[in-house]
Amino acid sequence: MMIRLLLPLATGLLFGSLANAASIRLVTGDEYAPFTGQNLPNGGMLTELVQQALQQAGHQTSLTWLPWKRGYQATLKGQFDATYPYLPTTERQADYLFSAALYETTQRLFSRARQPLEPDLQQLAGKRMCLPLGWQPPPRLAPLLAAGKLQRHEPQDLTTCARLIDLGRDDFFVADSLLGERAIHRSGLAVERFSESKGVVGSNSLHFLVPRNRPGAQQLIEEFDKGLRLLQENGEYARILRTHRQHALNAE
Repeated sequence: MMIRLLLPLATGLLFGSLANAASIRLVTGDEYAPFTGQNLPNGGMLTELVQQALQQAGHQTSLTWLPWKRGYQATLKGQFDATYPYLPTTERQADYLFSAALYETTQRLFSRARQPLEPDLQQLAGKRMCLPLGWQPPPRLAPLLAAGKLQRHEPQDLTTCARLIDLGRDDFFVADSLLGERAIHRSGLAVERFSESKGVVGSNSLHFLVPRNRPGAQQLIEEFDKGLRLLQENGEYARILRTHRQHALNAE
């Protein structure tokens, strides 16, 4: 009788161990420095954060790099367990559970120093905004775009935006301080040629996403958030951000 009672317990422990040992299949996109990138240290700031948070929660991980749209859709289809980093939108929140914020940004305008701009809708009317392909415009500027009072130019990356603004072909781009400074540095232009607005355009947060239709989705999000809190409490979160900021600003 004792053997029969112990067998279900042993089986449960075995399958529980196997479940914990199963690797969390991650997918992200390339060339989103300093957050993600195959050529960045540890895959970028947020790749390191995501993997470390999951490790804190007792999970191993595997990582695949795919074009952003393909990775997003493949995760919804169950080919991956989670993807990152994404801004919250109504459409995304219908399909995915969002973690606590991985990284929070404060967006400002970067314009020519000789023609500085502030996030005033009247001042920006008739201007040309440089917004890399695939980036979401700040909600604050949506009325101008909808009314056709603000032109939108979509090159491949923010470094190109910095060069176009210096040439006078575009008037400003929107980014947080880290991304803006990095783009100017990589453009080869002097930072003194640009003005960073005092006023804030908006704020954003980037997140780890798990499909709502994945079995155990809520549990995975909760475990991830717990791991992220541990990183914040033990100082590892701050160290990872500091290391990647330094690399981003010094990288050629």
